[in-house]
Amino acid sequence: MISTKHGITSLLVILFSIHLQGQSYFGAGNDIGVTVTSSSQEGIALAENTMNGKGMDAKLFEASRFLSQAGFGASKADIEILAETLDFETWLTDQYNLPVSSIYNQLDEIFAEMVAEYTAIGIPEEEVWGPASIHFNYAWWQNLMTEEDQLRQKVAMALSEIVVISKFSAGGFGRGLASYYDIFMNNAFGNYEDILLEATLHPMMGNYLSHLDNPKENVDENIHPDENYAREVMQLFSIGLYELNQDGTRKKDINGNDIPTYNNQDVKELAKVFTGLGAGGLESWVDWITEPHFGLGFYATAKDIPMLMYQDFHETSEKVLLGTHTIPANQDGMQDVEETIEFLFNHDNVGPFLAERLIQRLVKSNPTKEYVGRVSAAFNDNGSGIRGDMQAVISAILLDEEARLCAPMQDEFAPKLRVPVTKFTQLAKAVDLDSPLERYWNEGESYFFATWQFPMYAPSVFNFYEPNYSPIGLLSDNEIFGPEFKIHNTQIATSYINKVADWTLYNNFMYSWETQIEDPPIKLDRSHLMTLAEEPERLMNELDILFTHGQLTDETRGYIRTAMEGLEYNDIMYDRVNMALSLLLISADYNIRH
Repeated sequence: MISTKHGITSLLVILFSIHLQGQSYFGAGNDIGVTVTSSSQEGIALAENTMNGKGMDAKLFEASRFLSQAGFGASKADIEILAETLDFETWLTDQYNLPVSSIYNQLDEIFAEMVAEYTAIGIPEEEVWGPASIHFNYAWWQNLMTEEDQLRQKVAMALSEIVVISKFSAGGFGRGLASYYDIFMNNAFGNYEDILLEATLHPMMGNYLSHLDNPKENVDENIHPDENYAREVMQLFSIGLYELNQDGTRKKDINGNDIPTYNNQDVKELAKVFTGLGAGGLESWVDWITEPHFGLGFYATAKDIPMLMYQDFHETSEKVLLGTHTIPANQDGMQDVEETIEFLFNHDNVGPFLAERLIQRLVKSNPTKEYVGRVSAAFNDNGSGIRGDMQAVISAILLDEEARLCAPMQDEFAPKLRVPVTKFTQLAKAVDLDSPLERYWNEGESYFFATWQFPMYAPSVFNFYEPNYSPIGLLSDNEIFGPEFKIHNTQIATSYINKVADWTLYNNFMYSWETQIEDPPIKLDRSHLMTLAEEPERLMNELDILFTHGQLTDETRGYIRTAMEGLEYNDIMYDRVNMALSLLLISADYNIRH
């Protein structure tokens, strides 16, 4: 019951109409002249906290939801700090100004530490395997768990799923994978044109899309430039298949048909540009030559040094790009490449193309055309006349009303299926971990083969899923996209449930493959959550803040509460935490993020 000096007013009326001094409202912090009573005044559950806001979690939910979009998960402490101000713009600025953490440097440090430990037990350095893709996995996880630039890391993964290579086709070369991934780490807050150019010249991409050692045309010998990269740099990395309006909708011709951005002849012309690129350096084990050369092959090519232009093998004829831009004959080959990337980068499609894909990865699968248009405008001009500024794009995505306000969340198709990687990382960030050596060398492969997602493990250049994928049923019937459902089926759903059981019930969380050296597995530390488990509702409130951002429904709460209260084992608090975590992590409330 709530009473004021004007008499007794029902709680329902106050919820909708109370307006105290200034901008105060229910739960906003002002309880002057208001007395609140409840059935209990013990502990921290004071009745007046309902009015002054101390007993409400709305700010925590808002902060938690933002951090789940802008990072891979957050601890309670991180959530509480942001909730004090909810100043998301300042948080973004602070993240933009943090030093760049490097997967490549992390990998080298890890591998050097491994070599030292192996040699200490009598295993020669030359017999230590790597650095390979497994060591890239160790470095990725170590970076995630120990470095502060969480926004940079989240954006880097999003970009790696747009400008794609895969360890399956590009090879499991650890330094090559780390060097390529660092393109996105280094440029996540830079300019998209630099991302396109650096990816184009990287030997891992050169091998993946076959423009490494791509020769000029020789009609007599039936040699023609490889068209693979020329096609994908347009279709998947920059302009897409069809002409777009700035809000991401497709332009139409006079007959109402979609307008293709390029044709087969355009691919052939562009392919001429990407000829003459070869090894920029030699792998350390190469001892039969002293200098790289064109045609060296991928195995002996240094995987972490940009490709060089070998002019004698470059197609020097005139090239006409998309029928509108002419590259003159006999120009330097690297100048051809740079001019082409600049041309593609300045195409009108790039803003809406990139905007929609980044929104899908950070916020929602089905942004409105207005949302895409606002982000596209930020790409086109950051406010200072600069195009492609990633900071402007990221801020536009994360601060937009469609990302922040409650109203857009009410649309039945607004939610987004959480992808497997973020479900793993969110638990790692939200719950304390028992890591005796403070190293997080997680092998990652077992989780990939259970859920079919892990950084740099895409099955093809089209990523784990395509942006316009729509599963058959309710979504396809309503022309709604659900890209993440491409890697969600009964097998993967069951495998994920088994993984959750491993994490919670069987206490297997992270482990490396380095069994011959002292590298103990990492387990969940449940001690904090156990202090809340005596009152199931308090524990669920905590988990709602950490994982579901205020979206935990009464129905799901009821299932979890009943399961916790039915436990009768000796270590009941430990078991209650495990039960609550396991049921929440497999619930629809958690797996579908608003």
